This record gives sequence, C-alpha cells and structure tokens, in this order.
Amino acid sequence: QVQLVETGGGLAQAGGSLSLSCATSGDTSSIYTMGWFRQAPGKEREFVSAIRCRFDLGTTFYLDSVKGRFTISRDGASNTIYLQMNSLKPEDTAVYYCAAELRFTNSYYLCGAYDVWGQGTQVTVSS
Repeated sequence: QVQLVETGGGLAQAGGSLSLSCATSGDTSSIYTMGWFRQAPGKEREFVSAIRCRFDLGTTFYLDSVKGRFTISRDGASNTIYLQMNSLKPEDTAVYYCAAELRFTNSYYLCGAYDVWGQGTQVTVSS
C-alpha cells in the first residue's frame, strides 16, 4: 500500500513562486510514475507534470502551459516528489494533487492511470 501526503501551496502574486511536496510511504518500490494534477473550480482535473520512478527513471513530462515555469523533481532517498512553480499566473490557481501510478500504462497524463491520490493542496495566484 502506498500513501501520499502533500504539503506546500498557498497564496502567491502573479510572477511569484510556490513549491509543493508530496511525501510517499509504504511500498514505494511499486511506484512507476508520480504525477501532479490540478483542478480549478468548475473544471475537470488536468495533468500538470509527471516523473518516472521506474523504467526511464527521472524522465519528466509537462503540460505545455507550464513548460519552462514548473519543475518536477524526485528525491529517491526520502521518497519525496517536488513541484517547483515559478512565474505563476492567475490561471494556475487550483487545488493541486499528487498521484502514484502502480500499474505501468504509459498514460501518465490521464487521471485513470493513477491508483493513489493525495489529499490536495490549494494554490491561489492573485493578479
């Protein structure tokens, strides 16, 4: 069993930065991919970024609109995933979720590929 606990988030001004962390515990060796998703009010949950934890270890993926602004990283020693968010925009406002893929699907951008989800953390960017 894998558990995820997110920390970070909060309020930032446009152009500012925030960092999110996702601590994993349990059978972390079973995780193929860790992803970050976000959900704004009235919108569907969308893919933000992902990083491979097995097979192509360290390979990263990004939503086009966050490329060059967000960076996903992984600390293997602490089994923690990070999302550094720079040059924030008001449209980045959402609840951010981390998620773990336990069955390799190569569909890292789909919510359905992930088996375990964190509780979510609010990110609000003011203009």
